[in-house]
Amino acid sequence: MTEDLTAAAARVLAACQAKGIKLATAESCTGGLVAAALTAIAGSSTVLERGFVTYSNEAKAEMLGVPMVLIQTHGAVSEAVARAMAEGALTHSHAQRSIAITGIAGPGGGSADKPVGLVHFAAASVGGMTIARHEIFSGDRDAVRHQAALTALKMVGQL
Repeated sequence: MTEDLTAAAARVLAACQAKGIKLATAESCTGGLVAAALTAIAGSSTVLERGFVTYSNEAKAEMLGVPMVLIQTHGAVSEAVARAMAEGALTHSHAQRSIAITGIAGPGGGSADKPVGLVHFAAASVGGMTIARHEIFSGDRDAVRHQAALTALKMVGQL
């Protein structure tokens, strides 16, 4: 685990512990990297309620309740799907906050409309709002995944 991911994860854990908040992750292109960063720190079980790795469209639908029509209409890498993933993670857990990530880490899979490095994020809170954003990261697959995990951890603190 890199120093910046560990530091970001530690900040999230401390903030959530202080507020008594449980967190769920819903990850696609990061493949559990956010959950791994959190669980690398002792005591994370007081915050991380569960993590969903929903790499396939079927997993997004089955585990998080993302409607297949949403995926077919907007694509798995979209704001609409990221929002549905974040909200689904709350519905299918006992967490009060969630973070979702879906993107194209590369090196293939990109298009003119959705280039390699495009990542959509959404963070949701029970009884609150869902916020979303997207980034286009540069670098190789590992660099995109790393930047995405770091961005996701920073977003959790914005709720």
